[in-house]
Amino acid sequence: MPRRRRPDLVLLGAILALLAIGTVMVYSSSAVKGYVMYDDPYHFLKMEVIWVTIGLVAMILAMRFDLQLLRRWAKPALIMAIVLLIMVKIPGIGRRVNGADRWIGLGPLSIQPSEVIKLTMVLVMASILAVDPHKIRSFRKGMLPVLGLLGLVAGLIMLQPDLGTTLAIAGTTFFMLIAAGAKVSHIVALGSAGVGLVVAAIAAAPYRMNRIFAFLDPWADPSGKGYQTIQALLALGPGGLFGLGLGQSKQKFLYLPENHTDFIFAMIGEELGFVGATIVILLFFLFAWRGFRTAMGAPDAFTGFLAVGLTSMVSIQAMINMGVVSGVLPVTGITLPFLSYGGTSLVFTMVGVGVLLNISRESR
Repeated sequence: MPRRRRPDLVLLGAILALLAIGTVMVYSSSAVKGYVMYDDPYHFLKMEVIWVTIGLVAMILAMRFDLQLLRRWAKPALIMAIVLLIMVKIPGIGRRVNGADRWIGLGPLSIQPSEVIKLTMVLVMASILAVDPHKIRSFRKGMLPVLGLLGLVAGLIMLQPDLGTTLAIAGTTFFMLIAAGAKVSHIVALGSAGVGLVVAAIAAAPYRMNRIFAFLDPWADPSGKGYQTIQALLALGPGGLFGLGLGQSKQKFLYLPENHTDFIFAMIGEELGFVGATIVILLFFLFAWRGFRTAMGAPDAFTGFLAVGLTSMVSIQAMINMGVVSGVLPVTGITLPFLSYGGTSLVFTMVGVGVLLNISRESR
């Protein structure tokens, strides 16, 4: 039996450091918006502290949870998450924001089912792969059921629509299949098919094509399609080496949309400069290193695949977000883990890393 001990303190330190930076930057970037919208510059900070507290409690509980019991709950949790994904399209239950049906209203609060499905997909994938890891080398018996499940979940998420989350889930599944020893030919075919589907999804939606054009040349329409990208670059550029100083952002005066959520990394670059942005990137690298190290030392196949999935999920989402903010990728609505203001996203991310820390307590 594996010996239970304290969790990976380096991994825990990286998580808490990112969480602390995120809380400070949420306040700094949202103070003006809070004053304009709610006559309270501390509004978003107060809400963020509440969500961080809930997230920390959830992380501590997940660190102590029976992982094998979690395995037995994986499929019922997935069914519940799929039902929630369907409910966002039901009038009166789903809540539309900025043209997207991604939330379920719960009075003054809301839940984002796509955040629930990300975690449950990792649990189910780990459970499937752990039954017989060698089966994944068979396309019909191993890969096809996994692709069917991924297609169902991706299709429901794209109906919202939410391409960013779909890419994050597909990328996480890709890494888990590699860890399980899937054939290179199957991986290449899967990747090629995935690229083709992404291209088709972009071509089918005019607003996604507009984002591609804005990505290629944002200055062609600086007050329209390219506005958000340009404002993000105007935040990152003046930051220089050490930044303008904490609280000294110019873009937070309602120039950069979503500056405390999807584009908070631009605020970090503006106020804390290249040094601050680099520290955040290094913390994510540290998280990925310790997460995959935990997976390599996991006591069994299920917890090993689970650690790979949880680490990949956070790392891929962070890469997509920072790529969008820096102009390397087209704009897509996906938050920066631990740092962006958010409720469901933050809490379920903390649950996931709590499970990862739980695995590290048994890791050899």
